[in-house]
Amino acid sequence: MNPNKSKQHRRRKRGMTLIEIMVVITILGLIATAVGVSVLDSLKEARRDKASLDIKAIETALKLHYTKTGNFPDTQAGLGALVESRALEQLPKDPWGHDYVYLNEGGRPVVLSYGADGAAGGEGEETDISSAPANSQKG
Repeated sequence: MNPNKSKQHRRRKRGMTLIEIMVVITILGLIATAVGVSVLDSLKEARRDKASLDIKAIETALKLHYTKTGNFPDTQAGLGALVESRALEQLPKDPWGHDYVYLNEGGRPVVLSYGADGAAGGEGEETDISSAPANSQKG
């Protein structure tokens, strides 16, 4: 039997070397990091989109309330008046777990979410989301 052939045969049976395993683990880590970053960005965008959709649903309920009662709830009564008039089944929370804020600014309703931090103002994920037009938004 050829001695070189038996060495090759034994080498194949040993499996992967430590360096090969480390390279594979490093590549898998890089792939996982890239996927994680893109998923987190998508999650942040999805939360903002959900808040915008919730605000539109609340605006629709406000219009229904207006049709039933002839006026929008005042700021003090808040969105609870929509549940009382059965325009909404229950008050939704924003995607960050905070209550939506309702203001009646001179007969014009404004619904907003303060974003991830739950406080007025902010940037990025903490930016306020409002039903008010951009030029009249308070913050």
